[in-house]
Amino acid sequence: MNHFLDIHKTEQPDLRSIIESAKAMKTARAGRPRGTPDDEQPLQGRMVALIFEKPSTRTRVSFDVGVRQMGGQTMLLSGAEMQLGHGETIADTARVLSRYVDLIMIRTFDESVLYEMAEFSDVPVINGLTDRTHPCQIMADVLTYEEHRGPIAGRKVVWSGDGNNVCASLLHAAARFGFDFTFTGPAQLDPEAEFVGLARDAGCNVRIERDPARAVENADLVVTDTWVSMHDSQSTKERRHNMLRPYQVNEDLMAHARPDALFMHCLPAHREEEVTSAVMDGPQSVIWDEAENRLHAQKAVMRWCMGV
Repeated sequence: MNHFLDIHKTEQPDLRSIIESAKAMKTARAGRPRGTPDDEQPLQGRMVALIFEKPSTRTRVSFDVGVRQMGGQTMLLSGAEMQLGHGETIADTARVLSRYVDLIMIRTFDESVLYEMAEFSDVPVINGLTDRTHPCQIMADVLTYEEHRGPIAGRKVVWSGDGNNVCASLLHAAARFGFDFTFTGPAQLDPEAEFVGLARDAGCNVRIERDPARAVENADLVVTDTWVSMHDSQSTKERRHNMLRPYQVNEDLMAHARPDALFMHCLPAHREEEVTSAVMDGPQSVIWDEAENRLHAQKAVMRWCMGV
């Protein structure tokens, strides 16, 4: 049984196997209507619980469609329905769910919920997002880069903005896939020192550069994310906008990167805030392929977890 909890918790050969499996499954589906099943039905007769303590569009739809394409069924559960850790412990919830379903995907706030779920579950658990990491997104990003530009190993990836949970998983991926990583953003929003150290210990060239133009010089990939959360107060939003405005990804900033550099954003995006529409809709943007690849990457993750 394999849990998929974080990229740095998964061995490099397994991660590479997942990426190659995702490529193969995407190729096999080329030209098919979205609702048609895959030729292989590895989840036939399997039930997958999709737990959402945090709301979602891409994670919910991509996991649900992926399970169905592979022949399985899904059970969607909200945080309000389950009240994880309130009344019944997370450990007991994990024990019970393990008697009903074959696989659990959870999108939650505190990563301790994820790890406790995995510890006491008798079936594989997948991290659909926590406040600290977002590994499924980064597996889709690696898939997207490689289908456009070939192996990501040795490339220069630049993150501009807030060193958040997506940024953290990108640092984990640098350690496992062997690319260079540069963070540019305000010091108050630096990525966690633990994750920076993890990538450096793995031999990655990790830089923190406050000047965004210098940071993206010779970049092969530029990545950003939203500056604010839906839960932030108005005063917090204004403060974060003031801090992050110099790190907006716009045409001037992209001009400092390599001519064939790609742009990614996990979405949803706030146009004209962290990124301009000119970049999002421009020739270097691969955000729609990136969004689609959540489906293919997560199907490969589920197959790996289930050993099918």
